[in-house]
Amino acid sequence: MLMANANVYLPLLLLLSVLKHGQSASNYVQDACSVTRYRALCISTLAPFSSSAKTSPSKWARAGVSVTIGETKKVAQYLIKVKKYKEMSGRYRIPVSDCTECFQNAIDQLHGSLGVLRNLSAGNFYEQMGDVTTWLSAALTDQNTCMDGFENPKGKQAKMLRNRVLRCSYFTSNALALVNKLATSGL
Repeated sequence: MLMANANVYLPLLLLLSVLKHGQSASNYVQDACSVTRYRALCISTLAPFSSSAKTSPSKWARAGVSVTIGETKKVAQYLIKVKKYKEMSGRYRIPVSDCTECFQNAIDQLHGSLGVLRNLSAGNFYEQMGDVTTWLSAALTDQNTCMDGFENPKGKQAKMLRNRVLRCSYFTSNALALVNKLATSGL
């Protein structure tokens, strides 16, 4: 009789364990993203990192910057395509060219930030955090500078470009918030 009960309860215990782990992973990302301005975006894009990052501010900061690099590269590729095929001309020709340059700068700054986050040391921690926050702020400024050329976009293509750049700036803002959380919590 005892063995029969164990066979009934074992699957139930396994299910409860899986549900509890899933809930914990969800709590990890929600806690990490609680400091961000664009929380829903943060949660949806960083959820895959929950099982590895857990409660580590440094891992969440690296994840935030990594995801931001990916998004920034997508926008940069889109800008290059728009520029190459002259999909926008006239008043948008120069702003597209400026945006392309801004996004290349932003990618460089994001890569520099990720490189530092991968090699944090207790002895230089605050100096490293200063560098990373400066570079992320500069990347955000580059993205905002790009949007200046599309302040009141006319036409579907210009509006779509502005929306892509704006969304990318949300990723960068979230990454900066995660880095600031790391800077205040320490290693």
